[in-house]
Amino acid sequence: MVFEIRSMLTFLENLDPDLRKALMVQIRNLWTHSSTAIEGNSLTLGETAFVLEEGLTVSGKPLRDHEEVMGHAKAIDLIYQILQKSGSLTEEALFALHRAVQTEAVFDVYKPLGRWKNQPNSTAAVVNGTQVIFEYALPEDVPKLMEMWFNLFNKLEGSVKPQDWEAALDAYVSLHVSFVRIHPFFDGNGRLARLVANLPVLKAGLPPIVIPRELRQHYIEALSDYHYAVGQVKAGDDLLPQKEKLQSFTDFCRQAWQATRELVEAAHERQRLRGKQ
Repeated sequence: MVFEIRSMLTFLENLDPDLRKALMVQIRNLWTHSSTAIEGNSLTLGETAFVLEEGLTVSGKPLRDHEEVMGHAKAIDLIYQILQKSGSLTEEALFALHRAVQTEAVFDVYKPLGRWKNQPNSTAAVVNGTQVIFEYALPEDVPKLMEMWFNLFNKLEGSVKPQDWEAALDAYVSLHVSFVRIHPFFDGNGRLARLVANLPVLKAGLPPIVIPRELRQHYIEALSDYHYAVGQVKAGDDLLPQKEKLQSFTDFCRQAWQATRELVEAAHERQRLRGKQ
């Protein structure tokens, strides 16, 4: 599936078929490893690549970790399917993505799969040296807030022009932060935010923004600082108040983007070397 949309992904232009395929595999592996590792997955990048390419398990590693990387890779395929259709995201497609990343079989009325959360959720964080508890949106506010989020998505997805790096970065940051602020599902919100916020980026023909596992602490701190500053979101609230306070997270994402940009540059350098032979 991912190789059928190469005409939309202009970062694949002028690459031989084998290099296009190799680059997409590298991006998939890095994206899957980084996003699952941020959530505690123990597989290394090499082990993640092995599991995805060979379909085998790694001795001594939990089955759940294998299922998570397989589920995330499946979700990436779903992202490319959405991109191939139009780039627009629907509630149904978001629920399908949630079912993909939540690979653990959970039969719990309080942990709905592919549906909005029905219980409050929160997280503990350290902001300016002080331990705090940040509460996400209340379950009863989620439908209205997600309606607002989809409106924001459609607005941003339609405004990012091809190869517009800064507009794509702004769209990614806005969609990522607002999604995490709502936290519409009982679990899997971070992985979903890092997936769906990349749709406008990919539609602009650019490689996805991938948050490196090594920068996990910086990533969490940048998100926590903003969320604590603006407070819990409620139905009818502005999803992104005090946007000037997003600058540190924007700068962080610009730095993180370098990982996939380097993969793209290396593939094109390989193509140039072939041309000189």
